[in-house]
Amino acid sequence: MPGNVAAAGAVVWRPRDGAVEVALVHRLRYDDWTLPKGKLEAGESVRAAAYREVREETGARVSLGRFLGRTRYRVGTDHKVVDYFAARYLDGAFVPSEEVAELRWMPVADAAGQLSHDRDRPVLAAFSALPADLTTLLLVRHAKAGSRAQWEDADELRPLSRNGEKQLPPLRALAAMYGAERVHSAPLVRCVETVRPMAVDAGVPVVEEELLTERKYEGMAEAARDRLAEIAAAGGVSVLCSQGGVIPDLVSRVAAGSGLAVPRRVESKKGSVWALFFTGTRLVAADYIRVP
Repeated sequence: MPGNVAAAGAVVWRPRDGAVEVALVHRLRYDDWTLPKGKLEAGESVRAAAYREVREETGARVSLGRFLGRTRYRVGTDHKVVDYFAARYLDGAFVPSEEVAELRWMPVADAAGQLSHDRDRPVLAAFSALPADLTTLLLVRHAKAGSRAQWEDADELRPLSRNGEKQLPPLRALAAMYGAERVHSAPLVRCVETVRPMAVDAGVPVVEEELLTERKYEGMAEAARDRLAEIAAAGGVSVLCSQGGVIPDLVSRVAAGSGLAVPRRVESKKGSVWALFFTGTRLVAADYIRVP
């Protein structure tokens, strides 16, 4: 019976002489020009697969960006389902392989004409619909903590549970794929513990954000929204860890102020992430990421 083959890829881009270029690869097996992509390995997330496949096919180290869309097409008796992301080129050099013979950097308009498959063009169009150079803010709900009912000390001192600690490696890997540069957190032990590994990787301190605690957020939601906008306006890639009583309302407020539609019920599972993308202080895209 036919099944689905999961794959992931990216529109890899770089600034060049005041414009934007994207990378296309020529595959020997199919004699086609396409976007870098490949099948997921066992247990691999779509973002991890996109990041790995870009590295393997182009030699590039990238920082992931927003979700661009999904293509679906038949391969033999199966359907191949490919999720695509924007990915900014950081460094690295292409080396031809048995799978990919050539890489070309091209202006977006030229790349659209070079692509061999019509199914790739809407992905490139989705990339072009917004500015390439967006600010990324990863809004993280802290990982699982011990039971509040069984904790006898002050609640802000309640640490992560063993199950929460198991959530840290994939969160850490996700922050690395997005290229986290700065780390902020509500000053609660469970929040700081969630993002401390990310701060270690980035070589930066964890900046405490009192407004992002549930206790402070109530009655000061507008001030918290302004603080998030201030962090976004600094540019680059930031991580911000908060609580379940803050994140859904905060995401809704920021989206409403920017005219961006998000689900009426904003999810925020423990250990999950909202990847928010800004131009200046205006939110232009938002991806919800469930981390195992």
